[in-house]
Amino acid sequence: MTNTPHPPRPRPVPLSPRSLLALALVSVVGVAAFAWPFFASPESQVGAHAQDAPWLFAGLLVLLVGVVAATISEAGMGAKAVAMLGVLAATGAALRAIGAGTAGLEPMFFLMVLSGRVLGPGFGFTLGAVTMFSSALLTGGVGPWLPFQMLSMGWFAMGAGLLPGARRLRGRAELVLLAAYGFVAAFAYGTVMNLYGWPFIDALASNIAFHADASPAAHLARFLAYCLATSLGWDLGRAVVTVALTLTLGTPVLRALRRATRRAAFESAVTFDPPTH
Repeated sequence: MTNTPHPPRPRPVPLSPRSLLALALVSVVGVAAFAWPFFASPESQVGAHAQDAPWLFAGLLVLLVGVVAATISEAGMGAKAVAMLGVLAATGAALRAIGAGTAGLEPMFFLMVLSGRVLGPGFGFTLGAVTMFSSALLTGGVGPWLPFQMLSMGWFAMGAGLLPGARRLRGRAELVLLAAYGFVAAFAYGTVMNLYGWPFIDALASNIAFHADASPAAHLARFLAYCLATSLGWDLGRAVVTVALTLTLGTPVLRALRRATRRAAFESAVTFDPPTH
């Protein structure tokens, strides 16, 4: 049955007020770093910003690492939660390496959706950021774009943890909800990441490039054209794969994650019994 209430499960990474504040700060900085082309004054120079961009990215990465560390230390993330984080992050990194982003075939996205759903928004954000960082090391994808990928994936997995019906919704209805979220969020991830590279393409090379002296409406039109021309196929592939894997593998994966969460008993501290003779 899909409407049977379930007792609340402890979250491995509960969001304390300080964690929420740190997460909000990183999100505000991230939104500003992504969306600055729509608010930049006509007098701004893209070239000057391009020179400063690596420092902005490095600062954003420091903030991301800081919020993850704050979540782990301040919210009381224990050894069992760290172990689960490591297992899921390694699995996600391996899934990304399998697809390598070819034509949008990125199976790691469905795991992020299901993990965020079961383990909550705090764990989801941490898992998304750590998984993207780990996969970048595995695939050689380290570059100035990595902080943006970490933040975007953190948002992606955190959003799954914020979906309604965490206690009551089960079965096919839950899978449909998660599949719908995965479809929309896969496009949102691609669109947000397009904001990273769009301002830095050669303004003389195409009429879809960013122009500092354009109006906000022109910025939006150019950006939408840029998304349609460069990433629509990739985003559609990512969305379709996420939906297909969620609907076909979602039930056993959700069951396994929930069973692991119950058995881990995150609210109980790890203890070691003295050796017996």
